[in-house]
Amino acid sequence: MQFPANFICATKDLCDINHPVPAPYLRKTFVLEDSVLNAEVIICGIGFYKLFINGVNITKGELAPYISNPDDVLYYDRYDITHLLTRGNNVIAVLLGNGMLNAFGGYVWDFEKALFRSSPKVALQANIVMVKGKTVAITGDESFKVSASPIRYDDLRCGEWYDANKEQPGWNTIDFDDSTWSNAQKAVCPKGEKRTCTANPVIIAREIKPVSVTKNKDHFIYDFGVNLAGFCRLHIKGEKNQKIEYIHGEYLVDGDLYVENLQFIRPEYSHLPPYLQKNEYVCRGDGLETYVPSFTYHGFRYVSVSGITEEQATPELLTYLVIHSDLKEMGGFSCSDETLNKLQQMTRNATLSNFVYYPTDCPHREKNGWTGDASLSAEHTLLNLNPEKSYKEWLLNIRKAQNEIGALPGIVPTGGWGFDWGNGPAWDNVLINLPYSTYIYRNDEGILKENATAIFRYVHYLTTRMDENSLIAIGLGDWCSPDHPDYKAPLVLTDSITSMDICRKAAYIFDVLNMDLQRDFCKKTADRLQGAIRARLVDKSTMTAAGNCQTSQAMAIYYDVFDPSEKLAAFQILLDRIRGNDNHIDTGILGARVIFHVLTAFGYSDLAYEMITVPTAPSYGEWVVRGETSLPESFASNAIRLDSGNHHFFGDISNWFIQCVAGIRLNPYCDNINEVNIEPHFIEKLAEAKAFHEAPAGKILVEWKREKDFVCLSVSVPGGMTGRIRLENTYSFINGYSERILETGTHEYKVSKRLGGKK
Repeated sequence: MQFPANFICATKDLCDINHPVPAPYLRKTFVLEDSVLNAEVIICGIGFYKLFINGVNITKGELAPYISNPDDVLYYDRYDITHLLTRGNNVIAVLLGNGMLNAFGGYVWDFEKALFRSSPKVALQANIVMVKGKTVAITGDESFKVSASPIRYDDLRCGEWYDANKEQPGWNTIDFDDSTWSNAQKAVCPKGEKRTCTANPVIIAREIKPVSVTKNKDHFIYDFGVNLAGFCRLHIKGEKNQKIEYIHGEYLVDGDLYVENLQFIRPEYSHLPPYLQKNEYVCRGDGLETYVPSFTYHGFRYVSVSGITEEQATPELLTYLVIHSDLKEMGGFSCSDETLNKLQQMTRNATLSNFVYYPTDCPHREKNGWTGDASLSAEHTLLNLNPEKSYKEWLLNIRKAQNEIGALPGIVPTGGWGFDWGNGPAWDNVLINLPYSTYIYRNDEGILKENATAIFRYVHYLTTRMDENSLIAIGLGDWCSPDHPDYKAPLVLTDSITSMDICRKAAYIFDVLNMDLQRDFCKKTADRLQGAIRARLVDKSTMTAAGNCQTSQAMAIYYDVFDPSEKLAAFQILLDRIRGNDNHIDTGILGARVIFHVLTAFGYSDLAYEMITVPTAPSYGEWVVRGETSLPESFASNAIRLDSGNHHFFGDISNWFIQCVAGIRLNPYCDNINEVNIEPHFIEKLAEAKAFHEAPAGKILVEWKREKDFVCLSVSVPGGMTGRIRLENTYSFINGYSERILETGTHEYKVSKRLGGKK
C-alpha cells in the first residue's frame, strides 16, 4: 500500500493559549456488498489521532502516531481491520489532537514559530478485499464529515479542557446521524519522509490509587506517592456545568502544590498566561461520568483539584494512569542496602517517565528530546530495558535535523530551535553514542550503517570548529554542577575530551563497517585532539587536568587523555579533590557519568559507594533521605528548587550497580557479543548484591552473599557464551587464584579476602 498523501482537516483555525479551538471529529460511512476477505487501513493523523472502526478504538496506544517534526519525518500506522468490518454499513472515524503539529505551549523553544505549524489533519486509506475478489478503497477526502468534539483545547505541555455537555453520543458508530456536520477541507501535506512508525508504542503501563487526599483552603491535594508520567482518570458524579480544574505537579510547599518548576519565568513571556499541567472538565450532570485526557500527559506525584465538594473528594475521584513507551525489562539490580535499591528504582522511574517514543528531559515542563540527556543515559537504559527500536526511529529524526554544515540542534524534534544554544559535543554525542552503545550491547550492525554518513559529517564538522590550538569550546558543559552557576570544569576541556571520544567511537564504527578511509580520518582527528588537550590543558608535572576539579580529572582519566603510566598520579589528584570535598560528589552530569567507574578501576569501589549513599547533600543518598521517588535534575542542596524532580541523566549509577557491584561486563573488549566477564566488587558495607541482564544469547545472572569468612558467588551464564571471572586484587577463590575461566550454566564459588597465594 502506498502512503496516502491527501490530507484533510476540519478547520484551518489554530488553537493557542488565548484562543481555544476544539479537537475535531471526522467520520465517513460506507457500504460493503460482500463479506470481507482481508482489510487494512493506513493512517497519518497529526499531531495525534485516535482511530475507530465501527465504534471500536483500534489505536495502537497513547499519543499516536509519534512526536516528530512532520517536515522531517511523517509517520503512518497500519492496522488490520478485517475482523471489524461487516457486510452492509460501516464507519471509519477519527479524533484529532494538536500534538507536535501545533505545540503552542512550547513557545519557549519557538515551536509556535515552526514552519510546519498547522491545525490537526489526517491522511488515511483503507484497502478492502472482498471474498469474491472485488476491492474497495476508502480514502480520506472532502466527503468525510467533520464536527467539533468535547475537547475544547488540547496541548502537549499545557493540558486539556473537556466539556461533557458538548458530547455527541455514538459519534463513531454506524447509526449516528452526521447530516448536520460539515464536510472536511483539503489540507497541505507536510514535506517529511513518509514511513511506517516502528518505535515502541506508548502504553498505559499501570494504574495507581492515591495514598492520601487532603484539603487545603478551597481545593484538595491528591498524593499518589510516586513521581512518574501520565494522566488521571476522573470518575465523578457532578452537577450540570460543574467545572473541575486539576493541576499536576511534583512538590508540595506548606501543604500546597508547588508549580514554579513547571514553567520558565522569563520577561519575554510575561504577556502570556503561565503554561501549567492543567486539565479542566465540565460535567454533564446526568450521573456517573468518566474522563481520560486524549492528547496530553503530565509529570507528577501530586494533583491539586478545585471545583469539587468534600463529598466528591474521595480516593476514587482520580486514578493515576502511568504511561511510557512499551519497553521490556532487560536487566535489574538489588542488594542489601535499601538506599541503593531505592536509587535503582528511582532510575527506572525516571528512565521510563522520560521515554515517550524517545528519551525526554522531563515529563512536565519540557517533554523535549534533549540529545545530551539521552546520550548520557544510553548505557544504563540498554542494560535495563530494550530501547533499540525506538532509538533507531529517533536517530532518523536526529539525522533529518542535522543541518548542511553537519551541526545538530540540542533538541529533536525541533522547529529550528537549538542550534544557537543548547548543543555542542556533549549533547551532539547522541548521534554517535546511541548507535555505538546499541551495537556493543545488541550486536546490531544495521544501526551503525544507518548513521554512518551522518556521523562522518559530524566528525568533519568538529574539525571546522577547532580553534588555533586544535581545541573545541562550542557547547554546553558539565551541566547541573551542585550549587555552582558555572562549570568548574572548563568548557574547552569537556568539549575537547568529548570530541576526542566521539572521534574514537566513530573510528571504531567505521572499522566495524570496513570503511577504512573514514576510520583513518576519525582516528587522526582523535589523536589531534588528544595531543592538543595534553599540550594545552594538562599540567604534566602533576598530572592535573585544567580546572583541577572532580569532573576534569575523572573525564581525563576515563577517556584516556592520560597515558597508562600517568594515570595513577592523575588518580591521586582526583582522590585529593574527593577527600577535599568530604567524600561528596562535586560534578555535573558529565563528571557524574564517569567518576564512579574511575574509582572502581583504581580499587576504590567502597569510596564510590560512600559518595553515592552519603545522606548529606550533594549526593544521591540525600535525594533518598528527602523522599524523592525519581531522579532529580540537580544536586542543589536547597530543598525546593526551580528545576525538575524527574530527570534521567544522572542515572548511570544503575550501570555502575550492574557492571561494577555485581560485575556483569558484557562484550568487555567490544568485539564479541557472546563474551562476558564477571568482575564483582564486594562492597564492605553490603551483605549481598544481585543483578541480571538479558544478553542476545540469554540471561546472565550474578549474585553474591557474605557468609561468615567467605563470599558466596553464584554465576549463571547461557550456553554459547565465553569469558572469565575476575576478582578484585584483595579477594581470591579458595584455591588462591583471582581469575578463572567462565563456565556456562549455574555455578557457585567460595571467595575470601586474599591472604597470599597466586594471583
